[in-house]
This record gives sequence, C-alpha cells and structure tokens, in this order.
Amino acid sequence: MTAIEQTEAARPRGTRLPRRARRNQLLGAAQEVFVAQGYHAAAMDDIAERAGVSKPVLYQHFPGKLDLYLALLDQHCESLLQSVRTALASTSDNKLRVAATMDAYFAYVEDEGGAFRLVFESDLTNEAAVRERVDRVTLQCAEAICEVIAEDTGLPSDEAMLLAVGLGGYSQVVARYWLASGSTVPRDKAVQLLTSLAWRGIAGFPLHGTEGH
Repeated sequence: MTAIEQTEAARPRGTRLPRRARRNQLLGAAQEVFVAQGYHAAAMDDIAERAGVSKPVLYQHFPGKLDLYLALLDQHCESLLQSVRTALASTSDNKLRVAATMDAYFAYVEDEGGAFRLVFESDLTNEAAVRERVDRVTLQCAEAICEVIAEDTGLPSDEAMLLAVGLGGYSQVVARYWLASGSTVPRDKAVQLLTSLAWRGIAGFPLHGTEGH
C-alpha cells in the first residue's frame, strides 16, 4: 500500500484534507505518475485519478502539468542539496566526509519513490525552467563540496570547484548505474569501493598549511 493509499484509508469518509495535506497528497500522486510514465506521457487525468480527486480539485492547487512538475522538482532538488550538506557537516574526518557524501547520493538514488529520475533522468530537460533547476542543484551541491576542499587544501576556488564537480558527478553517475544494473554489490560495499577510489585521488592534495597529506 502506498503512502497515498494509507492516508486515504486512515481518513474518515466525508472529511476534507487541509490544504497543505491535500497539496502533499497531490504531489505524491504526481511523483508516482511522472516516475512511471515520464512527463510527456503523463496526463493530469492520470494524476487526479491516482490521487483519488477530481480534475478541478487538482487544478485548484496546480494550474497546469508543468507547475506540478516544477513543484516536485523544487522539492527533490532541495532534498538532495540538504542531504549533501548534512553529509559534509557530519564529520571533520575528510575520508569519512567523502564516504558520507557518496552515501548521500546512493541513498537519494535508492529511495523507493524514484524521485532522482525527475532530477537526473528527466525527459523535460529541453524546458528552460527544468534545466535551470537541475543545473542549479548540481552547482549548489558542487559549491558545498568545493567549500570543504578549498578550506582544507588551500587550492584556488576555481581549482577546488573542478574537483568538486568531478566528485559530485562521479557519485551520482555511479549510483545510478549501480541501481539500474541491479548490481549484487550491497550499497555499503559500493560506497566503500568508490570512497577508496576517490580518496586515493583527493588525498593527494596536502592539507592547507601542512607538509603532509
């Protein structure tokens, strides 16, 4: 039973959901439809039916399909960014930071709702508003990683940013491959392997103000 079905089953018949709860319900239904069908094949009728509401109710909250898609994209881009920031702040040990950040991407991709597909595998990237959001969260995640690299290594910001973009892109691409391929490697082992590979590279830059690594 999905979260939508559980909510509906628990709610007494004849009652109305508060506006925020209804909006969240509609977003949940839309996510299921968009992930399963893609943006272009999805229809507002499908989303309304999935949510168990009439189309007028759906349009009261979201004027159109693109508005609904962008609201979901905003929600899940923010979720990814917060996960990366939390991972970076979780420890002062840099190797553990690399592992935590890798795991943040793997956890995001592995989430059963499949929201990462809206961010990393959207069929609507030719839409300027979608492209802008995807580019922005990619940049913001890289900036968060860059800040740590620059602080610890003393590298110029543009050099640290190149490393940060590389680490972020490496993490999400491999995590998506791991999921899509149905790899038998457990998530913790996959993160350990990738952390070892990444750490061998990033550890080659000495800590700022020290002679050692």
